[in-house]
Amino acid sequence: MRKQKGFSLIELLIVVAIILIIAAIAIPNLLRARIAANESSAVAAIRTINTAQIAYNSAYPTVGFSTNLTNLAGTTCAPPNSGSACLIDTALAAGTKSGYTFAMAVTASGGLNAGYQASADPLSPNSTGVRYFCSFEDGVVRSGSATLAGAACVNTVSPL
Repeated sequence: MRKQKGFSLIELLIVVAIILIIAAIAIPNLLRARIAANESSAVAAIRTINTAQIAYNSAYPTVGFSTNLTNLAGTTCAPPNSGSACLIDTALAAGTKSGYTFAMAVTASGGLNAGYQASADPLSPNSTGVRYFCSFEDGVVRSGSATLAGAACVNTVSPL
């Protein structure tokens, strides 16, 4: 009887088991890397919003800071105006980017928008991100383990 060429069932099962073990080790690391990338993107977006708000305040001193993210963006930028300043991209202006939702609140004083607060919350905590981020007109990005809206952002003592 001639010996047949090929793999036995035991050999194939061993190979499949090794692949499953490697996948069990690699997948959690990939998920943590994705969370870290989303958090880095959220911090960069908050910094972009800070820069855009300072530029907006300088360009439109009779308005102050922008009241929402859509005023900082725009598609018709010839010429830019206070309703379409073209300072941030449209994805960020839509309020959702890289697993985070972005929001902005404005503080009015004397007819001007004298202050603002930008915040970033993960879309799905422990899946798209773990930390929450915020910043206001001082330009410092702060992080926390719970949503940082209103006074929570100002009183947070963990700047990045």
